[in-house]
Amino acid sequence: MKRISALIGRTASSCWNYGSPTLPPLPAWAPVPPYTCPQVRHLAAKQNKGNFKAQKFKPKLEKQQKQEVEIKQRMTVSELAKAMNKDADHVYEALLNTDVDLDELESETVLEEKWIKEAVKRSGMKHKWAKLVETKVRENKDIQRQPPPDPALLVARPPVVTIMGHVDHGKTTLLDSLRKSQIAAQEAGGITQHIGAFRVQLPSGEKITFLDTPGHAAFYAMRARGAMITDIVILVVAADDGVMKQTIESIQHAKKSKVPIIVAVNKCDKPHTDPHRVKEELLAHDVVCEEFGGDIQAIHVSALKGDNLLELAEATVTLAEVLELKADPTGLVEGTVIESRTDKGKGPVTTAIIQRGTLRKGCTLVAGKCWAKVRFMFDEYNQLVTEAGPSIAVEIVGWKDLPSAGEEILEVESEQRAREVVEWRSYVEEQDKLKEDQQAIEAKQREHQEGYKKERESMAHLTWKKRRAVMYRANKHKHAHRVSEKTETEELLLPVIIKGDVDGSVEAILNILESYDADDQCQLDVVHFGVGDISECDINMAETFSGTIYGFNVAANKSVQQMAAKNGIPLRLHKVIYKLIDELKEDLSSKLPPTTKENIIGEASVLTMFYVTLGKKKIPVAGCRVQKGQLDRKMKFRLIRGRDVLWEGSVTTLKHLKDDVLTVKTGMECGLSLDNEDFEFKPGDEIVCYSESETKKKISWDPGF
Repeated sequence: MKRISALIGRTASSCWNYGSPTLPPLPAWAPVPPYTCPQVRHLAAKQNKGNFKAQKFKPKLEKQQKQEVEIKQRMTVSELAKAMNKDADHVYEALLNTDVDLDELESETVLEEKWIKEAVKRSGMKHKWAKLVETKVRENKDIQRQPPPDPALLVARPPVVTIMGHVDHGKTTLLDSLRKSQIAAQEAGGITQHIGAFRVQLPSGEKITFLDTPGHAAFYAMRARGAMITDIVILVVAADDGVMKQTIESIQHAKKSKVPIIVAVNKCDKPHTDPHRVKEELLAHDVVCEEFGGDIQAIHVSALKGDNLLELAEATVTLAEVLELKADPTGLVEGTVIESRTDKGKGPVTTAIIQRGTLRKGCTLVAGKCWAKVRFMFDEYNQLVTEAGPSIAVEIVGWKDLPSAGEEILEVESEQRAREVVEWRSYVEEQDKLKEDQQAIEAKQREHQEGYKKERESMAHLTWKKRRAVMYRANKHKHAHRVSEKTETEELLLPVIIKGDVDGSVEAILNILESYDADDQCQLDVVHFGVGDISECDINMAETFSGTIYGFNVAANKSVQQMAAKNGIPLRLHKVIYKLIDELKEDLSSKLPPTTKENIIGEASVLTMFYVTLGKKKIPVAGCRVQKGQLDRKMKFRLIRGRDVLWEGSVTTLKHLKDDVLTVKTGMECGLSLDNEDFEFKPGDEIVCYSESETKKKISWDPGF
């Protein structure tokens, strides 16, 4: 055997080294060995070379197709599943037949590094370590108010006086008498619906800037804004009405802003008025007049006749002198937007009160997320002015966008700086919104996780395979319908678009709509709001959402009205705010289904039943006697047996004796057949004749006025 092995070994060696010059050739007489290796030339060298290349590049192609999974230390099962874009059960399957105890494994269990890599490897993926990303902190580019000015630079300034009070107590009439104008006569509905800023010069030479605020309940935010930027509040109370709801609200605004009050008891010229009663009512709200030992001046006036107006103005000037109102007219401008609107010729326009510095043409201003390069300034008489100092109210033209009422106005050095401030504020607002959204998402995830944990706890005694089977059966019904399929909703909805003449008006309407609390009856959806006249874009948006457009103190040109009529878009244009809200309530009520009311007309009892042959059919006929009211063939009928309603519908025939009749009255007998020919009557059945009337429902929402 050894020899044979050696022989085979030598033969194999000879075959392998065949043709080598170092071995001597075999002699001719030597026998052929039992194992020979014929000389064969293999011609597959090129093919082998190609196979080598294919084998060489094949792993690389496979690596490119593998999904990369970012891993990190101390990953939980749920985090690993999320990184692999799989569910948690996939991780459990990947860790089968390992040393990991799957029964003890939960979604929040932290995995060791080797098991993380093993799960990724078994899933046909490759891992890579997650990189730590450093977030760069963005530089704060915002602008703030300047520090308090040097007392040496301060000069006296006119007082800013806000006239407040209940609706229709004579605030605007009082201001008209002071400035000798006719503003009240031009107001829609006789009520103020905007903040008006006016400058009045008294006969003695003193100047006062007055702000006239709306007294209607809808304009709460406007009154609050007026109280925040004022020095003195003149509280107008009608002697005939006394202290009302908005009077109390105005007192609260003044106290919150820590602004002194002067009481003007108006309409004292009316007969049977008692100003003393008004002062007593004010005591209940901590407004103590001088005659009751307090420090609040109370002036009896008549705005319509102009009685004691000079005394009111002098009391205002005296209080302003006591307050020692001063401001710095130098340096950068500071102010407050009290109203904003879009003008056809001027573009975005704001009414502002200057509080520091002197505003001139060419100044660059920032308010909220808007900026302006001042092109023009106008006073309350629409006259062009070149500059405006502290306590002066002006209209500013040159805004790139429309700032909101109440925004703080600050002057900056250049347009580039203004853009930086606006970009920073937009960025901060966006980050705040993302933060809120993230918090909402995390709250939803926690809620989902708690529900998932409870579900898993209820199945903790099962193995993961049984648990998965149970969960599949439990959730099987959820996959019966595709998510993409649209389902019809039965919820009632009224989409609305709100347009107003100024920002404050839109704000007031939106504040009213926030109080809407009848979503269970009909949902109210504000799809868009803005300042300016009704445009074609508004019509297109209303058509998209099948909505209604409500305009307050705005217009719609002829082409827009024709477009709305053609597309069936309702346009509700109003100049008085409570009329707009009333029509909105009517539109909401029209969406509600009507309530059906049933009126009993007559009742009859069945005495017997017989058949009437009509052609080849036998039709059952009930012989009845009318017990109450009358039977009317045009109305609806109901058949009652015992306590059960067996049939509802109409009768095909109604006869008295042999005559067809329309009505049968009390005490008369008749025969009738139903539209259901297969129904059989029994003596004692009751037949009720009734009519139905529909009553429109009304929305339960009460806006408070």
